[in-house]
Amino acid sequence: MAGPSSGGPLAAGKPPGKANASVLVFHRVDGDQHAVTRAGIEAIEAIGTQGPETFTVTATDEVTAFTDKNLAKYNAVVFLSPGSDRLNTIQEQSFQRYIEAGGGFLGIHDAARAEPESDWFTGLIGSRPAGTSGGAQEAVVEVGDRLNPATRDLPLEWSRRDVWTNWETNPSGSVHTVARVRERTYEPGSTANGWDHPISWCRDYEGGRSFYTGMGGTAAGFAEENFRAHLRGALLWTTRQARADCQASIIANYEATRLTQPNQPNQLDQIGEPHGIDIADDGKVYYIGRGGRWSGAPVDVDWDSPEIGKGPGTVHMWDPETEQVTAVGTLDVFGNKGGGDELVKVEEGLLGIALDPDFAANGHVYLHYTPHSGVDRDAHMAERRVSRFTIDQATQKLDTSSEQVLLSWPVQVHSCCHAGGDMEWDSQGNLYIATGDTNSSRFSDGYSGNNPEPNFGGVSFADARRTAGNTNNLNGKILRIHPEPDGTYTIPEGNLFTGDEGNGDQARPEIYVMGVRNPSRIEIDEQDRLYAGWVGPDAGQPSTTWGPAKYDTFAVITSAGNQGWPYCMGNKQPYRDRNLPDPSQPLDWYDCDNLKNTSPNNDGLTDIPPARANNIWYSPQGGGPDYPRNADGVPSYDIDEAQYRLPWLKGGGQAAMTGPVYRYDASSGSDVKWPEYWDGKWFVGDFYDQDQPRHAVVMDPANAGDGGLPVHAESLDDIIPVGNGGIRNLMDWKFGPDGALYVLDYGRGFFNADSASALWRVTYKGGPATPLPENLIAKGSR
Repeated sequence: MAGPSSGGPLAAGKPPGKANASVLVFHRVDGDQHAVTRAGIEAIEAIGTQGPETFTVTATDEVTAFTDKNLAKYNAVVFLSPGSDRLNTIQEQSFQRYIEAGGGFLGIHDAARAEPESDWFTGLIGSRPAGTSGGAQEAVVEVGDRLNPATRDLPLEWSRRDVWTNWETNPSGSVHTVARVRERTYEPGSTANGWDHPISWCRDYEGGRSFYTGMGGTAAGFAEENFRAHLRGALLWTTRQARADCQASIIANYEATRLTQPNQPNQLDQIGEPHGIDIADDGKVYYIGRGGRWSGAPVDVDWDSPEIGKGPGTVHMWDPETEQVTAVGTLDVFGNKGGGDELVKVEEGLLGIALDPDFAANGHVYLHYTPHSGVDRDAHMAERRVSRFTIDQATQKLDTSSEQVLLSWPVQVHSCCHAGGDMEWDSQGNLYIATGDTNSSRFSDGYSGNNPEPNFGGVSFADARRTAGNTNNLNGKILRIHPEPDGTYTIPEGNLFTGDEGNGDQARPEIYVMGVRNPSRIEIDEQDRLYAGWVGPDAGQPSTTWGPAKYDTFAVITSAGNQGWPYCMGNKQPYRDRNLPDPSQPLDWYDCDNLKNTSPNNDGLTDIPPARANNIWYSPQGGGPDYPRNADGVPSYDIDEAQYRLPWLKGGGQAAMTGPVYRYDASSGSDVKWPEYWDGKWFVGDFYDQDQPRHAVVMDPANAGDGGLPVHAESLDDIIPVGNGGIRNLMDWKFGPDGALYVLDYGRGFFNADSASALWRVTYKGGPATPLPENLIAKGSR
């Protein structure tokens, strides 16, 4: 077997010089593909003359070209309508040696049918056809890789006409998929692959480089400028004139490691009931426990007891230097009532953590929690607060006497649920605080959550118009404040209200976003865009009387506004109003563009901001359900008329947990950081790991802040492993300064920590983009 040489693919024969890249196009001249073949050759010859990187083209239909000596003349070989089983064993072995020695391969469309009996060639391609769309059709290609030379100059959503191939097995995860075809935009036929339908991909294969595109099934397609740009980029990589990372989404290149051990019996030495993460600049991971103790620990649910609901709000730290855990501190919180009935259990406790932007110097940490000392057992009310504490950097201990209360407000604790809790900083030093609507799910049949009747001591606990829909209430909101050095705060410009609206006491100036139900997770990217996710109500299917089923929701938020709950959800789909004296009787549909809060429990403005469309919503039936609308804009809510605009999503038991937007740090020397391919992608996930989402999505910056749908999504289920042995119940996830992903797994129970409650780290081990700089054949190539 010939070995590799420094100047070209093979030692056998003189390799091409640095300035003379060359490509062999292998094809056939007979059959119904003649026009396609001719158009393909013309296109490849034309793009080979475009600079600054160029290549010469030799086209042949002769199998005798597949010898060691002849193949050594070429930097890449293109299979263009090559026919079926044409190479004999010796010729195939020469081609295999060529690839092993560093040669490049580009397969176009019918190349996937070449050499059908060869397992090696199946590996080179990545998959085999299972059928086609049955003729050319217009479809949308989602371009997920914005860096690869074959796709970086293409539109995010690329409409084109082609013959679309379906695959026997989905190659995503074993190859690096750079583009997918959106099946809902055409008729894929009986062998359809579903929402994840790869159409172009690449991989480093046995020493060489392999790129395949399922496009190229029509002669007219080869004249398209974007398709030629696609082919040119693929050939620049396969000929070693450009670099590309074709390892970035291959599952085997990621490793998930559990960092914390199970707690000692009847202790919380490693982890409390997992609820949130923040990561210091030095890589130390601080994570909090809400308030539950270990499995089987007793809980006090008696309102006559002064200890009712008392539990440990824990702070732990994992140190990357020592790989050890330190128990940093504990707060006595109201949040340990266990599970069971909605009028028994509770979701309060230690809910959020945010390290000060100057944490390394001042040790300040902000905690969002419900102190046990603030519980009114007669009124079933509690105090929620955001306080600043200090962590001693030498001892890694929380100084509870250092508490400075910034902000506090009342919450009802007679009925569960929806506490929210996450906190994040923007670049201007503003602190965002996510709060849940503290509203019962039980008394509106799982729909709007707008029943004004149930109350305890005169305080409604089933009417989210009192909280999330109320301009004068801090629950069901995302607040934005600017903490000051003296422990107070000021109001940034651009919040939703100034505080002077109405009578001057009907709108809180801390509110940045209203109309969110249970935003357990929020994130801020480097451009100060807010990403939020919240859990929806409980209705299992839509109702033509009351409105949409439960929608868990994700939104990109670029300005202050109202996300709709409890009036509207999804893409401004309204609920039905209800009110006293008989909340069981439906009233009018809410007008999402002209909302009024007419609840008897409202102490804020009656005219409230209009609802905005959200980017992602999903129900038990599927992702992005939408319906035909009548003249007033009201959807039919007929489940048989539903269209699912985001087919990669499905719910059931669902709890949205938004994740970060990854930012690649080229200056970092970390050997575990995720690759640049993920830069700018938004991670969205669900607490559960069955059919629920765990995806990286690409948004269009032009409409992301206006409710635009994602243009591309890919599953993370195998990279962030699901199942009992993996990260089954995703509670929080953030990238650290090392570029690795840190994930909290809640565990396998509820309202406690158990043996599966853990902090994990997911690292990358795929190596750099190829070819390496010293192997490029053209100076100055990208």
